[in-house]
Amino acid sequence: MIRVLLADDQALVRAGFRMLLGAAGDVEVVGEATNGGEAVALARRLRPDVVLMDIRMPEVDGITATRRITGDAELRGVRVIVLTTYAEEQNIFAALRSGASGFLVKDTEPADLLHAVRVTAAGEALLSPSVTRAVIAKFATAAEPVEAAPPNPLLVLLTEREREVVQLVAAGLSNDEIAAKLVVSPLTAKTHVSRAMAKVQARDRAQLVVFAYESGLAQPRRR
Repeated sequence: MIRVLLADDQALVRAGFRMLLGAAGDVEVVGEATNGGEAVALARRLRPDVVLMDIRMPEVDGITATRRITGDAELRGVRVIVLTTYAEEQNIFAALRSGASGFLVKDTEPADLLHAVRVTAAGEALLSPSVTRAVIAKFATAAEPVEAAPPNPLLVLLTEREREVVQLVAAGLSNDEIAAKLVVSPLTAKTHVSRAMAKVQARDRAQLVVFAYESGLAQPRRR
């Protein structure tokens, strides 16, 4: 059973999610929070598998709450999916930088929401190749140039092949596509991705994409 914590300041929204998830059969809503502070406290007490986190909440917003949850070593098994009615690129990237494993807008189809919960609970990032291309790359395109940031010290831990794999992940390629491009087996590609994630301390594929852009491995497209 997948244990889910809901964090949204609107009771009607929480009720809708609770009914949808509860009817799935393999998902249980174990708690509800009306703001980010409550979400963090409940996450520490209930240890859910997934937190559905609204961005705009009173007192403590969803981005801050997500950062507190993902930054707590005792909550490493807790995954956060950020939900919002606002789909601006800056919100998406802020959510991923804070440690979220995925991002969904609230008008997502019920089947897609359930899929997101299941995928995230299984330890995967809710970043399909299409989302990576259309969202992360688009944000990078719109972002202002960053002046010479100091090199990320974790970058030196990656082998040349691992750097190449990280670049391909950031470009939106799936493991199968990476395997085809590098002429290796899908299992080998997956192993390279997993090792790179471990070395740069990325919780999942979403964080690996963020690392790629922030370390300079992935180069933003300029307008």
